[in-house]
Amino acid sequence: MKKIGIIPARMAASRFPGKPLYPICGMAMLEHVYYRAKMYAHWDGLFLATCDEEIVEYGKKHNIPTLMTSDSHTRALDRVAEAASTCGLPLADSDIVVCVQGDEPMMKPDMIDAVVSPILNETDVQGTVLGMEITSEEIFNNPDTVKIIHDIKGDVTYTSRSPIPYCKKFPPTNYLPRRIYGIFAFKWNFLQTFTQMDQSPLELAEACDSNRIFDNSYRQRVAPYPYCPSFSVDSPSDINLVEQYMQKDKLYEMYSSK
Repeated sequence: MKKIGIIPARMAASRFPGKPLYPICGMAMLEHVYYRAKMYAHWDGLFLATCDEEIVEYGKKHNIPTLMTSDSHTRALDRVAEAASTCGLPLADSDIVVCVQGDEPMMKPDMIDAVVSPILNETDVQGTVLGMEITSEEIFNNPDTVKIIHDIKGDVTYTSRSPIPYCKKFPPTNYLPRRIYGIFAFKWNFLQTFTQMDQSPLELAEACDSNRIFDNSYRQRVAPYPYCPSFSVDSPSDINLVEQYMQKDKLYEMYSSK
């Protein structure tokens, strides 16, 4: 069972144009993601995927395999699927494609293990999403943070930028809130099925492609992950926070001299 990783990125992010190449501790954000994802030991291939020449040129300069995709994609998973189909590796239906979002510069390689494991060990799981614990009410209320509602089995039933589930006092009683952390894994045949679906009503309402899955009566398993200081970059104001923690990060020490 092959495992390939795709890191989607585009320069025209609405809230932070140019953010994939924005420097964090002197290194482009996208480069942090690539080096950290590369620490996962079981890849058959790891690639950047973009519609921007600037990122392609950056990949060439830094010897990072980069795939050019269409500029018509509005969702990361659609870009990932196109890149997987052109990566040069023959993929069987049951091979695993992992999406590592390009704005997760503090991701950890064991997060890849977490999203891949349910697919390897449970025959009915076709796709997963990393669900990180929410321990802060500020994060819970932040619309940049996509919250996950799941059933008892662990399958996603809804994702929202609103603080769900509703609670008079944080955290909710008898429920551990989780947020989408930008790492997803899919069997290749299911990812192809996903991209053949139209964007769904709840996907468009919440600007979250995971909602396309259950809108079409499919399921996505939550891969639980404990809270750790690891911050997505959604706007320029996030850079200082990431740099503050990055300078104390052991993984960063391992690749920062490259």
